[in-house]
Amino acid sequence: MAEGAPGQDVDARPDDPTAATTDDQVSQVWELLHEVIDPEVGVNIVDLGLVYGIRIAERVVFVRMTLTTPGCPLGSYIDDSIRRVLGRIPDLDDTDLDLVWDPPWSPDKMTDDAKRQLGWMR
Repeated sequence: MAEGAPGQDVDARPDDPTAATTDDQVSQVWELLHEVIDPEVGVNIVDLGLVYGIRIAERVVFVRMTLTTPGCPLGSYIDDSIRRVLGRIPDLDDTDLDLVWDPPWSPDKMTDDAKRQLGWMR
């Protein structure tokens, strides 16, 4: 089963050894998730380090992720945005989001690109 991205925790459900997927599908999911922008900071959720893992099984994409804070008021907006962009993949029937708080998000999970967008580095 294809999963994850370099440097990412990939403990997304389920663990079905018979599930068929391709690295291309997982790559496509990662690319589409770059389109989901956290409206509070204006940076995509992948570069923010909010997505911990991706797994595809039985035509369902499982996304393990977090938010910047447990009380994030825009969690449902981000959830809807993820489902909307991943709904464009023709070979997948559903999206299952696993929102976790461990490990907690911190700015060290951000990519250098995200830090540049926020003016934290040049």
